[in-house]
Amino acid sequence: MKIISGGVCAAEGFFANGIHCGIRKNKLKKDLALVYSPTRCAAACVFTQNLVKGAPLKVTKRNISDGHAKAVVCNSGNANTCNSDGEEKARTMCEITANALNIDPCDVLVASTGVIGQKLDITPIENAFPHLVNGLKKDGKDAAQAIMTTDLRSKEYAVCFKLGEKECILGGMAKGSGMIHPNMATMLVFITTDVAISPQMLQKALGNDVNNSFNMVSIDGDCSTNDMVCLLANGLAENEKITCEGEYFDEFCAALGAVTRSLCRMIAADGEGATKLLECIVKEASCEKSAKTVAKSIICSSLVKAAMFGADANWGRILCAAGYSGADIDIMKISIFFRSKAGEIKVCENGRAVDFSEENAKKILLEDEIQIIVNMNAGKYGATAWGCDLTYDYVKINGDYRT
Repeated sequence: MKIISGGVCAAEGFFANGIHCGIRKNKLKKDLALVYSPTRCAAACVFTQNLVKGAPLKVTKRNISDGHAKAVVCNSGNANTCNSDGEEKARTMCEITANALNIDPCDVLVASTGVIGQKLDITPIENAFPHLVNGLKKDGKDAAQAIMTTDLRSKEYAVCFKLGEKECILGGMAKGSGMIHPNMATMLVFITTDVAISPQMLQKALGNDVNNSFNMVSIDGDCSTNDMVCLLANGLAENEKITCEGEYFDEFCAALGAVTRSLCRMIAADGEGATKLLECIVKEASCEKSAKTVAKSIICSSLVKAAMFGADANWGRILCAAGYSGADIDIMKISIFFRSKAGEIKVCENGRAVDFSEENAKKILLEDEIQIIVNMNAGKYGATAWGCDLTYDYVKINGDYRT
């Protein structure tokens, strides 16, 4: 497996575009994206578990019920959520897309992101669609920009790998900066591949993956109403079709994991107001559930996040977060380390303080990527969670987000 350039259009047979259509007031901000495969794709999705769900998710869930799709349309600037006409507008977006591409509306997946509770004006979307379709190209950069809201950077990643003698590509794009604390999915993520795989195995691969990738990201503890991860596979790599578990399925899942985990890191690093990417690695836990629970609890702690912003080696907050996580653990076996490109330092052993240099710890924690390593010394299981520091700017961004 190797990293290659590109994202959602890296795989054979996918095209994309992103433009400003007028949903967002700032004309410099793109706000409408389209991803398209002329070849019908196997399709899989995972949705937020928030009881408040955006209308696009409900429409997409119906459209993907047959396990296939050819296009994804997404707008930013308006979530199309909690509106009386939300589902009608989401269906209309599918119909506009279908008419422009001469495909079935049921082969269109639709997504929206932005402010909740404001009606979506469909007119600028309809007016701009000819321009959007005419600009479809083998480059996903504009589409990746068009799905952004408070993101400061677009997020793309792709890998190349082999299934037997066939070279395959899997790539994706994501948006996410705030309102991120997933439950079965998170943010908006669109992944494409030219692998031949059945819809059932595609859904299995995605469902398994999110529990170790996107479900392990938290920025602010808020689970969005519009979270969705979509995975499309058009089969143009012409590999032996994956219809069951086995070596090829495992290799496909490994490639999927490489892309999703890289997107997780990008999302966490671009958290609203963030200055640092935090990666919590839990090692030698008694079971996988405990490892995940502890890692997520630490990455979600506002006190831990604030300490990392201030480069304060306040390891007691980490032990505290492990203690209230709900996991069945032995605090008296835990050791804690901080690591960055400036070095590594042990700050806790067997649940107790150890002597360490505050000066060296400060140097380590001043870097923009910090690893918090927690050794449970209780078994063979591990987990990784991603987040960011908590800064003054997070409050500034969210204090007047709507107005």
